[in-house]
Amino acid sequence: MDSSGGGHASLEVRPPLQRRSREAWGRVLDAGVALLEDGGLDAFTIAAVCERAGVAPRALYARVDTKEALFLAVYEHGIGRLRADQEVLADDARWAGLAPADLVRAAVAETVGISLRHQRFLGAVVLISAAHAEVRRRGSRYSRELGEGFTRVVLRARDAIRHDDAEAAVRSCFGTVFAASVIRVAYGPGFATPVPVDDEAFVAGLGETAVRYLLGAVPA
Repeated sequence: MDSSGGGHASLEVRPPLQRRSREAWGRVLDAGVALLEDGGLDAFTIAAVCERAGVAPRALYARVDTKEALFLAVYEHGIGRLRADQEVLADDARWAGLAPADLVRAAVAETVGISLRHQRFLGAVVLISAAHAEVRRRGSRYSRELGEGFTRVVLRARDAIRHDDAEAAVRSCFGTVFAASVIRVAYGPGFATPVPVDDEAFVAGLGETAVRYLLGAVPA
């Protein structure tokens, strides 16, 4: 199976139609995600995917033509799990009635929580993206989607935001929150600080930083 990924057709996925084929393909995608989580791109081989999924190589050839196509299908499968969690940002009931500071803290907590819940997969693909242009492109698109969701939520407190351009301030805030989260999941909690903090303290600290930046003070 060619791993070059050259040509558009080589990246196509032929969707399974029969139930058994769908189940087998689902195991392949789950196995691929697990392999990336365990060992990154070095662990992602056709043989390893087949062994972990309990399928023969022909089951992969039936769906994709190249290792690159399989990898990108696995990537989208993993990202789909993150995007499912991201739906909370579109849930109006989750945000209704919150005071501005509570709204900002909750938006930060939900946004960072997505990264932390999927940190093994996200950490792997962040590192891969440094040398993989297509993963970097797709990751940028996902990041922008997340940023749009965060911005919509926090702008519910627009009147309390102490910046002339509230939207620009919220987007800047998201950039800080997202960057801190990505560094943490990719390199670990001790990468940028002399004393690592646990996830709860990390989320709380980012939340208070966002409140101070956007609202100007921490309410009593």
